[in-house]
Amino acid sequence: MLIHYKCPDCGNDMKFSSETGNLACDSCGRQDNIEEYPKEFITHEFAEGETVEYQCNNCGAVVLSDADTVATTCCFCGAGVVMADRLSGKLAPMKVIPFTISKDQAKEAFKAWCRKGRLTPKGFMTADRVQSVTGMYVPFWLYDLRSIGAADAVCTRVRTYSQGDYNYTETSFYDVHRKVDLKYVKVPVDASEKMDDELMDKLEPYDYRELKDFNTPYLAGYLAEKYNYDDKQLFPRVKSRVDEYVDTYIRSTITGYSSTRIKHKTINTKPMNAYYTLIPVWMVSYDYNGKLHMFAMNGQTGKIVGKPPISSGRVAAWFSGVAGGTFVVIKSIAWMMGGGI
Repeated sequence: MLIHYKCPDCGNDMKFSSETGNLACDSCGRQDNIEEYPKEFITHEFAEGETVEYQCNNCGAVVLSDADTVATTCCFCGAGVVMADRLSGKLAPMKVIPFTISKDQAKEAFKAWCRKGRLTPKGFMTADRVQSVTGMYVPFWLYDLRSIGAADAVCTRVRTYSQGDYNYTETSFYDVHRKVDLKYVKVPVDASEKMDDELMDKLEPYDYRELKDFNTPYLAGYLAEKYNYDDKQLFPRVKSRVDEYVDTYIRSTITGYSSTRIKHKTINTKPMNAYYTLIPVWMVSYDYNGKLHMFAMNGQTGKIVGKPPISSGRVAAWFSGVAGGTFVVIKSIAWMMGGGI
């Protein structure tokens, strides 16, 4: 059973302070006497025997991990620890994209990204409340797929013309048929139940030219987890995604008409290959106004995704600027046309 002591003020985890002997919150600074800590803020999580002990070969300390962890660091000596028994058989990754961005580079890039936020509060833009920057390999499946799509549509072309005293509208109808045979290569889908799917999707694209055959040394010094969902369990998700691509592509080939109505459409997507792959992600934990914000950075390209706080004052100022700018443009156009406002 895992026990968490939540801060009554900001909700972050509290920990024992060796300096004061109290439970202390690193986020907001609150401290509570252990005997007087309110019990309603104690939460319990049952690990059901999933916690496993390993021994660090470097210093001999015991390293605890949950059932999903395949790589971590020793909290005593900082040595990278890889759980080789969790990387064998069906759990052995086929491919890996190595980190190309260091922790220091990731932290500086995140600070620069914060400073560019036009609508974020000034306090957030200083980027001085980074709680942690954690490098981890997230389990993904990369799919090769083949999609055969077909569509029947009714399209129109409308022509208007005048003859004598009358105006005419002529509408021509066309039966349009499309059939496509498409292949998609290495479409990524994250296989971890802990990671936010939307956040992971936004980290794309990846440079697959740097895709390597998996080797355990790539994990040393980073966190890594094994997959929670296999390729068959995740196929409906990747199929839905690719089906949208096929539908968009078919529609893009039907052009030059006044209107298009799809009467019938079929898309048949089937998997050809699936590669269990570990992809590098920097997870940035940022504390602002007592609330923890999580951001993710592509550990290969440096792309950052997440939802920063928005300043209502800056939003109002931005809209005022847009409205003022629009007025000036309209006024200029009016004078150029010989009118006045």
